[in-house]
Amino acid sequence: SRMAVLSVMNSGEAMVMKLRTGEYFTQEVFRSLKRNNWMSFASVGTVAVSLFVLGVFLILVLNMNRLAATLESQVQISVYLQDDLKQADREDLQQDIAHMQGIDSIRYVSRDEAKARLADRLGDQKYLLDALGDKNPLPDSFELTVVHPDMVETAAKAIEHMNGVESAKYGQDVVEHLFDITRLMRIFGVALMVLLAGATIFIISNTIRLTVFARRKEIAIMKYVGATDWFIRWPFIMEGMALGFGGALIATLVLRTSYSAITNQIYQSFMFLPLIPQYPFLTNLTILLIVLGMIIGALGSAISLKKFMKV
Repeated sequence: SRMAVLSVMNSGEAMVMKLRTGEYFTQEVFRSLKRNNWMSFASVGTVAVSLFVLGVFLILVLNMNRLAATLESQVQISVYLQDDLKQADREDLQQDIAHMQGIDSIRYVSRDEAKARLADRLGDQKYLLDALGDKNPLPDSFELTVVHPDMVETAAKAIEHMNGVESAKYGQDVVEHLFDITRLMRIFGVALMVLLAGATIFIISNTIRLTVFARRKEIAIMKYVGATDWFIRWPFIMEGMALGFGGALIATLVLRTSYSAITNQIYQSFMFLPLIPQYPFLTNLTILLIVLGMIIGALGSAISLKKFMKV
């Protein structure tokens, strides 16, 4: 019908208008970037440095979290027995501990085995044990593992109060210190990123402000002929997003190359160190930084337009 034909024609015209508008916005972005090439370069560089620093802290914190979680899962309790404990009492104590809730495994380590282990750890300096002669100051002990790392502290304290137990020790202090360092790095990284993001937004907003100032007469004419505020805003916001995207792209390329090289180097010396695998970690990091860079760029543009254009 005639109405259907008119509807299709109107839809086609609307599509052509949108394409022309998009083409106009793109041309304006490239024209502005070329006009303010030095300020654009400074904006891209600032975004790149800011996001690179953020990426470094993210990589460090996430890898330290992974290392701490791995160490925590491998924590075992060493239960040292009293010297005068009889064999029957020791076997009863072993059964009592084995039936405790949360205990995964228990193994008896005699003082002779403990001395042999110490000699192996001393390596070339095991001659120091010769001064002891036939004496062995090391106690008999149990080595325990728990079902979940959170149970280590509770189990150790409970076992320490049992008859025949001298003390119960575990390596939780190392893990807790590692988590403390990770927490401090996270706080420091966030604070530094906020400062760098502020500097980036300031530079990008000044870059956009120069563009707005150079085109102030053109903008006034566009408003007189009926251009909407968003029609005027979009080229500048897209310019800010382009600056943020460029900086993020540089930062991610450097981070990906550096992380790949460093992990390959580390694995040559420390094969079993639990680093985060490159994939899909680097892909997710790239997406995060690019999105963040474009948001920072758009925010810098919006601030500049709000203060300067008053539209």
